[in-house]
Amino acid sequence: MSVRLWRRSAVALLSCLALAAPLPAAAQPALDAELAATRETVRFVPDDATRRLQAMEPAARKAPVATRAEFFYLYSIALRRQGELRRALALADELVAYGRQVRDDGAIAKGMLARTYSLYSLNNLPASHLACFEAEGRAANTRDMSLRVLTMLTAGQCRQEQGNYPAALAKLQAAVDAARGVKNDRLPLAGALNALAVLYTALQQYDKGWEVQAESLALARTLPSPGRLAIALNTEYGLAISSGDYVRARRALLDELAVERRLGARQMVAGTLGNLSDCYLKERDYARAASYAQQAVAAASAVKNTLYIATARINLGQAYINLGRLAEGKRQFEAGLAVYEKNGNKPELQSVLSEYGPALERAGDFAGAIDAYHRERRISVELFAAQRQKDVLELQQKYDTEKNQRQMEALRQENRVKSAELDNRRLQQRIWWLLAVVFALAAVIVGLLYRKVRHANAQLQVKNLELAQQSARDPLTGLYNRRHFQEFMRAHTQTDSTPAGALFLLDVDHFKQVNDTYGHAAGDMVLKMIAENLRVTLRETDMIVRWGGEEFLAFLPAVPRGGLEEVARRILHGISAQVLDHQGQSLRVNVSVGFAPFPLAPGGTPLSWERAVNLVDMALYLAKGNGRNRAYGLRGFANPSAETLLAVEKNLEHAWRAGFVDLAVVEGEAAPAAAPAAATQA
Repeated sequence: MSVRLWRRSAVALLSCLALAAPLPAAAQPALDAELAATRETVRFVPDDATRRLQAMEPAARKAPVATRAEFFYLYSIALRRQGELRRALALADELVAYGRQVRDDGAIAKGMLARTYSLYSLNNLPASHLACFEAEGRAANTRDMSLRVLTMLTAGQCRQEQGNYPAALAKLQAAVDAARGVKNDRLPLAGALNALAVLYTALQQYDKGWEVQAESLALARTLPSPGRLAIALNTEYGLAISSGDYVRARRALLDELAVERRLGARQMVAGTLGNLSDCYLKERDYARAASYAQQAVAAASAVKNTLYIATARINLGQAYINLGRLAEGKRQFEAGLAVYEKNGNKPELQSVLSEYGPALERAGDFAGAIDAYHRERRISVELFAAQRQKDVLELQQKYDTEKNQRQMEALRQENRVKSAELDNRRLQQRIWWLLAVVFALAAVIVGLLYRKVRHANAQLQVKNLELAQQSARDPLTGLYNRRHFQEFMRAHTQTDSTPAGALFLLDVDHFKQVNDTYGHAAGDMVLKMIAENLRVTLRETDMIVRWGGEEFLAFLPAVPRGGLEEVARRILHGISAQVLDHQGQSLRVNVSVGFAPFPLAPGGTPLSWERAVNLVDMALYLAKGNGRNRAYGLRGFANPSAETLLAVEKNLEHAWRAGFVDLAVVEGEAAPAAAPAAATQA
């Protein structure tokens, strides 16, 4: 569990190196020296740094440009690291405004960097990236090489968050080269090497990562700042845990913990204790994992870090479950889950539930494991349940209203016909000598009435067709809806003419982040774009369905089984290549895909279409759990039996590893900004 937090906290630790830029010469050496002494406190003991900076504020606001800019910058960083994000952003904006007023590019660059980190913590990545790139441009106009290296380093991390790994790698390598040229200051090089090692970890280029990490760690050991060593050791842990070297990861964490405790860096201590518990979980040393998780809960509670508390409780729950303390383990696990549910962090909650189910399954709590799976499935659709219900009710109300109107019109028409017939009889009884005229008039009346009835019936037929079309289509995307697909499959099943082809189920990656960052109008734009892209990518004969929320299903009749992987690749690449313009901002998304030929007939007995869709859904969530932006497809079953089929339907990944089922894996292109692979903080 904690390794996910490392991917975010690694960049947070790296951005501590942002404070390494030395102060230019200024007219207030005493205040400059005090700011320089506070810089280390800002990194690791921000509450103490905030008190010291508050005492300096009156003098700093009257100081020359360089000193004043450094004060605002450090103060914003300290507030952000204490969690006061809005105040930190306000100070950053004040520094930018001051820099523009005095026309000082160095002050503007520092203000934009502080703004970058605050916006990142507020999860506003597009605005954070724009601020970073302006900071880099402003710093390029100065002679401050340390500041220029820092902005290059941060820009490389922003490119990494956008999923543009080639640009990120080029930028960070350039930052390392520039840092080697900084005289009498090794701190910029330490930051650049650390950032490059983190990027190689994300790229899974472990050989290059270890090569850079060796130089970074050796350099950190020579620096006078213990904090730099803690940062380098944290990066070593991340690289080791990602490459599967748990012993080396644990050794790095223990060394890091000792350094952080000497520093009094309580936030870092809480995170490291959580990582240690996770490391022991991976080594199956559940007693030590429980001990460190308990320490992590206490440490995170002391600094009021709810995310660290939740992570530690989940690790503690896993340890207890594996130690046979099932009830207590479930209680701790549920306490951690409650924090994620309260924060509305659906992707993380889904990820945690994907660990919870297997843990309960290994402990023999199969009912609990099934419940965890169902909870995970409900997350993807619960945001859209109310809207879907509203749409159904509105459609039903419209149908009932039109039905009543048709019935009333039919009754009125019937009454008119009867009235005409009665009039004709009266005329026949009263005026026999006008019988011929009456018959003629009656014929005319009946003819007119017949025409009206025929016209009314034609209009009713048109209305019925329109209603049938509306009931079969999704109002937002114009695609078929789930009910239409179910009726289609049910009709073919009843006539024993099951069509052959393939099923594709896809889900938008990080769709909640799109809604949270850009608004629901942007989310609707994404869904329409995917619908249109599927119409272009697939054939006219293929049935495309909005399955629910951000999920789409496609049924491809008469498609060769050997071509399914190419179809999946076209879907992945076609959607990730689209760039949407929303209110002047570029937006890109990825999807995860599950697919299989249809019908599926292990052992010669075809599965129902519902069971086939369920297997494709499990393949989709296997793609989600293994990195997203990819497709997993069922090729076939090995020596199928009733028992192996149940194992496949219970846990597809486990069945794949056991050789019961053959899966195809199709990788997507680089992930877009909506699902950042790394992050930027100060």
